[in-house]
Amino acid sequence: MNAILRHLSANRQLLHSYFSVISGSAGRLVVSLAYFVVLANTLPLADYGVFATASGAGLVLSRLLALGFSSPLYRIAVVKPRLLGVYTVGYLLASLLSLPLVIISALLIYLLFFSDDVGLLTFSLVIIAEILLWRSAEIVIIVNNGLKRFGLAALLVIFGTAARAAAAGLFWSQTSVQDLEHWAWWYMGANAVSLVVALCFYPRVRLRFDMRLYLRRVQDSLAVAGAELLFYLQSELDKLMVLGIGGPAVAGVYAIIMRVVDLTALPIRSFNTILVQKLMQSPDMLRSLKVRVLIEAGLMIVSVAGLATLAFLLHLYPNALGRNVAPVAELLPLVLLVPGFRNLAEYQGELMYARGQSWLRTLCLALLTLSKAGLIALLLNSFAHEGQDWIVALNGVFAGLYVISAIFTYSSLRLPAKRV
Repeated sequence: MNAILRHLSANRQLLHSYFSVISGSAGRLVVSLAYFVVLANTLPLADYGVFATASGAGLVLSRLLALGFSSPLYRIAVVKPRLLGVYTVGYLLASLLSLPLVIISALLIYLLFFSDDVGLLTFSLVIIAEILLWRSAEIVIIVNNGLKRFGLAALLVIFGTAARAAAAGLFWSQTSVQDLEHWAWWYMGANAVSLVVALCFYPRVRLRFDMRLYLRRVQDSLAVAGAELLFYLQSELDKLMVLGIGGPAVAGVYAIIMRVVDLTALPIRSFNTILVQKLMQSPDMLRSLKVRVLIEAGLMIVSVAGLATLAFLLHLYPNALGRNVAPVAELLPLVLLVPGFRNLAEYQGELMYARGQSWLRTLCLALLTLSKAGLIALLLNSFAHEGQDWIVALNGVFAGLYVISAIFTYSSLRLPAKRV
């Protein structure tokens, strides 16, 4: 017992940081649920679907802003905060340079997917809210996390989500015309408020320009931008394929399962945030095979236990997450291993990023995206969609993706880390 107490005392700061990070994620989850319920019951169903899709497109496009220079900015905040003013200028310049690419990409997406369903002005308002306003607020949060101001970062995350929830509540109670065209203005206003508040908490720095330092970070920035685009593409690609091959009913079941599975990633992502910072400062801390095995085993156990707990609660209270989830609740025990393999692959990607091996991470994500597409297509073409066999087979799909990720990750650990 004394040994345990000494260990906890020695790692008190680490535990405090972890709970500060997870409090932001938990708070955001609670407020997000309230925001979802209000907005989904205010907008017509078709308008809500278009808005959610446009918002998702904005999320992906926001990763083009600054072409990944958020990564050097975060790394500097972690290990060399005295240079934060130099890299803040670099981020602003990279954002300005990337704007033409962002605008062209947004117009192409609008013409390909949205032109028949929503006006260009309305689409632009949602995209601006996501890319310029909320992404900029996220950068302030990222920098504060890098400076280990986890409590402040958590509060800013919660405030941003609460601002959107408040806007949805006012839109529901104060407006007579409740459609997407009017909501887009409210949504942009809420994100503008979030950015103004966040900027009040950006660390005071002396802004300086140093092209020599920026050029040294170009490769890492582009690799991170590519990796983040691939990450979000991978997360959405399977849903599109299930819809295209299996049809709307199968896609609905799959979407609900993956949404519930995503809830288990909350403590894992908070752990990843802390571990990435430790690895940036001590890149060889995971050299021991025993440590790596223990961490992966712990993450697997937490992930599986999380889904098992949710499945049990939904068995007792089938409508706890809404009526759409109730018919799928009984299927959750069939995918108990999915969150473990999924969260481990995400954790391994963070290891490569923390050690500065961003191009390897990008290559790994590209291979995972292609492999996921192939495995999902094989699964849906091999099993009857009316039964449960295809759901059970999802465990094998994510196990295969985990193996690919593990090969890349632990091969990369043999290479020297690239320090900031």
